[in-house]
Amino acid sequence: MMEHKKKPVRNKFWTPGVLVLAVFMAAGAIAVIARFTGGLGYVSNLSNARPWGIWIGIDVASGVALAAGGFTTAALAHILGRHYYEPIVRPALLTALLGYTFVVLGLLVDIGRSWAIWKPMFNWNLNSVLFEVAMCVMFYLTVLYIEFIPVVAEQFKDRINLPGLFSKLNTPISSLLKFADAILGKLMWIFIIAGVVLSCMHQSSLGSLMLIAPTKLHPLWYTPILPLLFLISAFAVGYPMVVFETTIVSSSLNRNSEMKILTHSTRITIGLLGIYLAFKIGDIYVRDTWKYLLDGTFQTNSFLAEIVLGAIVPWLMLLSGKVRRSRKGIFTASALIIGGVVLNRINVFLVGYTPSVTGTRYFPAPGEIFITLGLIAALMFIYRFLITYLPVLSGPEEVSS
Repeated sequence: MMEHKKKPVRNKFWTPGVLVLAVFMAAGAIAVIARFTGGLGYVSNLSNARPWGIWIGIDVASGVALAAGGFTTAALAHILGRHYYEPIVRPALLTALLGYTFVVLGLLVDIGRSWAIWKPMFNWNLNSVLFEVAMCVMFYLTVLYIEFIPVVAEQFKDRINLPGLFSKLNTPISSLLKFADAILGKLMWIFIIAGVVLSCMHQSSLGSLMLIAPTKLHPLWYTPILPLLFLISAFAVGYPMVVFETTIVSSSLNRNSEMKILTHSTRITIGLLGIYLAFKIGDIYVRDTWKYLLDGTFQTNSFLAEIVLGAIVPWLMLLSGKVRRSRKGIFTASALIIGGVVLNRINVFLVGYTPSVTGTRYFPAPGEIFITLGLIAALMFIYRFLITYLPVLSGPEEVSS
């Protein structure tokens, strides 16, 4: 098998696209400052009756789901021994690492007493699903950072060059990086397995959070198998997220598109997405909730968009060999799957959720939108920075037209 050497991109960093990201980051930073100086009510439409909004539906629930490519590719390449997929593991790992980092940042903005976010580590509530989610996310994020250490060590273990008075530290730091690289190389399988287990636990538990709200969540989404649906949909969106990210990066930076590997991964997506659709449609039939599908409400229409455009259409597209061999085809199908999962999380936590104590519909305030866009822009900005200076992507190849 051909060796895929990882190299920094070294392209010009400050492009027009990066400058646009910087503008969104600045707007988000201003909104964050306003949130912490004026309080939640100053920048959001949240209240006691509506305790969560897009920061939970998009920043947290969707962010966790879309970061699933990290553990699905790691499981495929390292646990199942499919080393053919090795070239896409590091980009997926970086996406997961940044995704979970910004999930935590989104939570810091969302919760009322951000300074108390550390308390679950010492005040355990073993009957709380939210406690389990918090612990799994915390440990998994730690695992992701440990898994990323070899990438940093590979780049800097022989290149430490501190100036002046700090020059004597060159050798100890370089030796430390080499030691970490060697030790983690032997123990990495432990962290990879731990990452997969932890991911499966909290991906499903996010669905468990809504099981205590049978009278508040619309029947189309409220189901005893909601945790299972959350888990399967996370598996199903993992590889499409890798396809989406790899295609954008390879197109914008003229890198190796890894088209053969991505085509193979879409075959796995067919099975995973098919399983999700079988459970989803079967659940609607068994619980007799199909009768809501034609009532014409906004909630029903959003559910149909989620299922039809976000699952059925891309699944049918990927059944075609012509689509799977087409760069545009798999990108379009992957984008639809990603949109479907994001819409599912928004539907569960926002559209389908109606507290009985309020008769008004929630719509995010400008401050909420700016913070969300700022966090997404910061994630993309840091991703661009890290692939520029660290060996994350495979070396460039001639890209055929």
